[in-house]
Amino acid sequence: MAVSLTDVSLDEDLSETFIEVDHFQVRKYHEKAAGDVFLSQKNHTDGRVIATLSDGLGSGIKASVLATLAATMATKFISFNIPIRRAAEIIMNTLPVCSERGISYATFTLVDIETTAVVKIIEYHNPGYVLIRQQTMIEPIKEMTPFKRKNKKTGPKQDSFLFYSKYAARPGDRLVFFSDGVTQSGMGTKERPFGWGVGAQLFILETIKKTPDISARDLARVIVQEAAFNDGGKPQDDISCAVVYFRHPRNMLILTGPPVYPENDREIARLLGAFEGIKVICGGTTANIISRELEKPITMSWTDFDPKVPPMSRIEGADLVTEGIITMGVVSEILSANGEYEPGKKNAATKIVDLLLNSDRITFVVGTKINEAHQDPSMPVELEIRRNVIKKIAALLEERYLKEVRIQYF
Repeated sequence: MAVSLTDVSLDEDLSETFIEVDHFQVRKYHEKAAGDVFLSQKNHTDGRVIATLSDGLGSGIKASVLATLAATMATKFISFNIPIRRAAEIIMNTLPVCSERGISYATFTLVDIETTAVVKIIEYHNPGYVLIRQQTMIEPIKEMTPFKRKNKKTGPKQDSFLFYSKYAARPGDRLVFFSDGVTQSGMGTKERPFGWGVGAQLFILETIKKTPDISARDLARVIVQEAAFNDGGKPQDDISCAVVYFRHPRNMLILTGPPVYPENDREIARLLGAFEGIKVICGGTTANIISRELEKPITMSWTDFDPKVPPMSRIEGADLVTEGIITMGVVSEILSANGEYEPGKKNAATKIVDLLLNSDRITFVVGTKINEAHQDPSMPVELEIRRNVIKKIAALLEERYLKEVRIQYF
């Protein structure tokens, strides 16, 4: 049974809570372009987090273009401090209407999260969002507002409504929203003749109960994969899910490159030992320094052989040890491709990507001693100087994945 927001205590502290935002998506079977679009960003000026999921009418390229238009407008309007309801009205007046079906060419869910953890949500013809708090489904209080286009001749034949809701988020909250590819999955089958419907909500709740610490990224993936399974593994529509998770931050440290001055070797070993969170060492020279300073041997692993990425190693006190510049270059490529890689492919780079995307606050400790091997003009152009690779990864993590990133040079 759902519980009303007014029935829940709101006295917890959010000062040490991180807002994790992620999504997962599969295209309609045999389509080359996704008709759903998800965008998210964190404003550098005021710290607000904005996320939009738009579903274009139909599927394929045309749906993708219209969903992109709606999602882009929504995200930009909110970032420019246009009130959320006013932004929704502008979008709805801008989107074209299908001449045959008399409905808008794109639907959307728009989420605006202030630094005070006040969450504002506008929904337009997307399935209603799901709010889970303390492993309980919370019934949101929504204001339904009828909407008519300024140009009535181009307006939808059906009545249009905006659903607006506002609430104060608490630590542990999960906000889940998705396209109708989720709720309508399995429609017409013997098991689900009317689609997944409210079964999707129950699935989300049960998944969180079974795995209380599941990340936003993994929860979105599980929901979409289950919806695709309902369609027999051949999605009958684009299936997209986004999750916002208010959680205690997960910290990660990446040590890469030797310090300029050898006297700092002991200091980076001390940083590794004192750090609380996931610890990764990237680079053979860096690993040898840590091994020497901590008096811990390096153990090679040959079970993850990949001709493109050198194998992983282990040192007691670190969660992962890898080669340096080649591996980090592949990490950058994967992050640029929205964190997706070939299914079943596991190597040092994919392992680092998984750790990065499941972490919230990431610290890079970068040694700035030049490795002469990387200055050889015969080496591939992709092998940029270490600092540039790290800067690119940091920018991707901040701008695309909304992570908090710090770089410290030695």
